[in-house]
Amino acid sequence: MLHVAVVGSGPSGVYTAQSLITQDRMPQVRVDVLDRLPCPYGLVRYGVAPDHEKIKSLQNNLRTVLEDPRVRFLGAVEIGPQGVPAQELLRLYDAVVYCVGAAADRHLAVPGENLPGSWSATEFVSWYSAHPDAGQNGFVHGARSAVVIGVGNVAVDVARILARGADELRGTDMPGPALAALAESRVQDVHMVGRRGPSQAKFTTKELRELGSLPDAEIVLDPAELALDPAWADPAALPAVNRRNIEAMRTWAGRPSQGRARRIHLRFFLRPVELLAAGGRVGAVRFERTAPDGHGGVAGTGTYEDIDAQLVLRSVGYRGVPLDGLPFDEGPGTVPHRAGRVLREGAVSPGEYVAGWIKRGPTGVIGTNRPCAKETVTSLLEDAPDLVRHEASTDPLDALRAAGVRPVEWTGWRAIEQAEAALGASLGRGPVKIADWEGLLAAARGEAG
Repeated sequence: MLHVAVVGSGPSGVYTAQSLITQDRMPQVRVDVLDRLPCPYGLVRYGVAPDHEKIKSLQNNLRTVLEDPRVRFLGAVEIGPQGVPAQELLRLYDAVVYCVGAAADRHLAVPGENLPGSWSATEFVSWYSAHPDAGQNGFVHGARSAVVIGVGNVAVDVARILARGADELRGTDMPGPALAALAESRVQDVHMVGRRGPSQAKFTTKELRELGSLPDAEIVLDPAELALDPAWADPAALPAVNRRNIEAMRTWAGRPSQGRARRIHLRFFLRPVELLAAGGRVGAVRFERTAPDGHGGVAGTGTYEDIDAQLVLRSVGYRGVPLDGLPFDEGPGTVPHRAGRVLREGAVSPGEYVAGWIKRGPTGVIGTNRPCAKETVTSLLEDAPDLVRHEASTDPLDALRAAGVRPVEWTGWRAIEQAEAALGASLGRGPVKIADWEGLLAAARGEAG
């Protein structure tokens, strides 16, 4: 029997478990999927916008894996100095695969970035997605204008949520406090700003077009600014997604105001150089105008523009963070590995593996995790003859409990789902997420009222 611990229950972790139980090289495999949170699915639960029901439905596919009798979900299990040390985990299992993602946001490294009212987009997403670590921060309180720095899909998500009316979000699983705050929001202008041109924006066309379909918001684009991009006039040589983005933006460029309640301004060739204070918090963002440098990048022009903003959300990328007990390469923000095998000082560390963003960096889409997980599992199975313990061993769950850990098992997660359904029904809505640790753990243990 090969008994493997997979740390992380997001797509990379679940795809790793799936690869382990569907292979035919070793017929007897058991997988424990451990997560720090009491809820599974990782960023599918806590990173996908609540109004993206189709993507969120991926949870049903992940559920099928976690309900397989060869797989066991163990939530609320901390790995590290405050919980189960990495070396202890390796002692309990034949192998451990770390699938912990990239938890840190990249910073702008400009003056004023830490002013009140300046946040990472991830913090904002965690708040409206009911992540139990998020707290109830007053993101939109007192804000009339918001600046989102970045032009990827996450930036589009947060801009869209800011520009949606609360009635449009009431049918989602957004937690009550976030929904109430957005209902009271006075944000009328949302500026999504990129330092390069429209032909280099990272958002997908589907996400972009969603912005143009909001019933109470309009897109504002300046044709003169768009024309600074050499590819704007003739996008034929661009990759298909960039070409479609240009075509979508052309339909909005220079269009007269439609008089809607909110405006989404798509801005390009501007890089942030300072966040300006007003009344003890952020009041504006100073940008420098950039221009194409002829080599695919941009250069500053020495011309500046201030954009009014009482809320600033940076969405400029992610990076991995060191895991206690594992080596870490600060450059790419990943664990050094060879085909998924963890390397310590250049040598393979027996029984330790990585998959997902902590292995390859924050690249790709959800589906990219499948081949990534398969590569790691292939390495693990090649090593399995040297990993499997032939003598009878204690069930790791018993050892965790003996050490004082109280994992939330699958029945506990189902109890959370039932509690969220009951909460939503009491509010006249569908299921509504429980947004705090105490409430989640109480629900998992059948203690919720």
